[in-house]
Amino acid sequence: MLKLEKFLNYYKNRKVAVVLALLGTVTPIPGLHKFYLGQPIWGIVYLLLSPVSISITIAACAIDAVWYLSQDIEQFELQFNGQTSNLLTNSNQVSAIAEALRELNQLREEGLITEYEFEQKRRQLLEKVG
Repeated sequence: MLKLEKFLNYYKNRKVAVVLALLGTVTPIPGLHKFYLGQPIWGIVYLLLSPVSISITIAACAIDAVWYLSQDIEQFELQFNGQTSNLLTNSNQVSAIAEALRELNQLREEGLITEYEFEQKRRQLLEKVG
């Protein structure tokens, strides 16, 4: 149980947040998604509003679910996990470095830079990856 709790504290899954928000529209316990996403104050607000006006909390949960679905992965990761997706970031970085290496090689082939300059720049670029 401790491992699950530790995992939930570090990584918030968008699909789980959407499911919990949608559950808030059909169950008498709205706001579970707010607790899951590390926003306990908002979770308490949802719970306190539910006996007063269930229609407001149902609408709020539905809006939250749509909002989480409409966000792209990067936005969600940054907002609720405080990070960007490493896979996407690394992929973009590798693509940028590969393109820079192609351009550098073209400069070498055209004789605009020496073999020594090419090798120095190539090593600098590859150090960014490793």
